[in-house]
Amino acid sequence: MKKIIRSSDDMEAMGASLVKDLHVPAVIYLHGDLGAGKTTLVRGALHGLGHQGLVKSPTFTLVETYSFDSLDAYHFDLYRISDPEELEYIGIREFCNGSNICFIEWPNLGQPLIPKATMEIFIEYVDEGRQVSIETHTPQPL
Repeated sequence: MKKIIRSSDDMEAMGASLVKDLHVPAVIYLHGDLGAGKTTLVRGALHGLGHQGLVKSPTFTLVETYSFDSLDAYHFDLYRISDPEELEYIGIREFCNGSNICFIEWPNLGQPLIPKATMEIFIEYVDEGRQVSIETHTPQPL
């Protein structure tokens, strides 16, 4: 699926729609340049799950946790890690199992130690705004 996004509100709306029928556990890779809208999309997804508060980028904390009635969601930003082994110390594999959703920005920096993606989202700049491409790697419920 490919879609042109013209505003931050549209990016958040896309994030909210992505989680409506999402099968968990889910590991979602987010690819895109700095400022492309990865965190904005995650903000929309978390609001779609029912989160009412602020959603901040985990650039300096590495991971932000959001708890819901039936699942936990973890938002990782791997931009500042210097070695994927750092992820072993925080137990990334334990975060991304069970009834959890893991959003992982900059997944290439965590290879090969991060769990395989169930969905990948690619965000790139185009003249009209941003083009968002989504690839799923496991069947989603209809």
